Amino acid sequence: MGNSLKAIASFVPSNKCQKYLLEDLEEMPVDKMVDLSGRQLRRLSLHICSFRELVKLYLSDNNLNHLPPELEQLQNLQILALDFNNFKALPLVVCTLKQLCILYLGNNKLCSLPVELRLLQNLKTLWIESNCLQYLPKVVCELSLLKTLHAGSNALRTLPPQLQRLQELRTIWLSGNLLSEFPPVLLDMPFLEVIDVDRNSIRFFPSLAHLPGLKLVIYDHNPCRNAPKVAKGVRRVGRWAEETPEPRKRSGAVIEITLDEKPLLRPATKTEPD
Repeated sequence: MGNSLKAIASFVPSNKCQKYLLEDLEEMPVDKMVDLSGRQLRRLSLHICSFRELVKLYLSDNNLNHLPPELEQLQNLQILALDFNNFKALPLVVCTLKQLCILYLGNNKLCSLPVELRLLQNLKTLWIESNCLQYLPKVVCELSLLKTLHAGSNALRTLPPQLQRLQELRTIWLSGNLLSEFPPVLLDMPFLEVIDVDRNSIRFFPSLAHLPGLKLVIYDHNPCRNAPKVAKGVRRVGRWAEETPEPRKRSGAVIEITLDEKPLLRPATKTEPD
């Protein structure tokens, strides 16, 4: 019954309904966090925008496709979760929140990102997985403090060479895209620690042994005939990884070795700033 009432309330823009949805949020929460995830909201109450000291705002798993311009008042916001909504374009008001460190945009309908995203120069983690991106927007390459980029489950075929500018980048997740070759730009990013290109269409892997910062490479579920060579101590997840030798050529034929699928090391929870 409670869920039904919330569903009805999200359609009716009345003060009473919004008061019900906000429950006891009449005053600024002590922990400076508001979580309205899974409330079937179609619009964000302006009341939330009055909490000017708010640091974390979770709006995941709703029916939002726009945000009010009053959101700009939340200039202390560091974490904003907009994943699992109906955004076809990122509301420009988000780009005014210059203290943002973490931005979740996954599981929407985004085909691009606005150039105004470059204003978020404190951004360290960006989740844009499970959208409609056919290319990685070049504006991402202007986020100089970015440490973690989740861009899996899109339709990416390549990465822009400008990505090399992100010298703070440590982890990049590209699983479930349309990469037919290992992105060359990643070979020029010695500071990367985690590279995930699982579930793509890569047939050949170049050596990654020259990347001194690399700790983990996930390359499973690609139609490859070789495993990427890595430096000692680097973990590989995929065919012919640590325990099993690569296929040997014998009389011009390749002997395939079947392995049990290993569990993928994928981020299960959302991260917060250090």
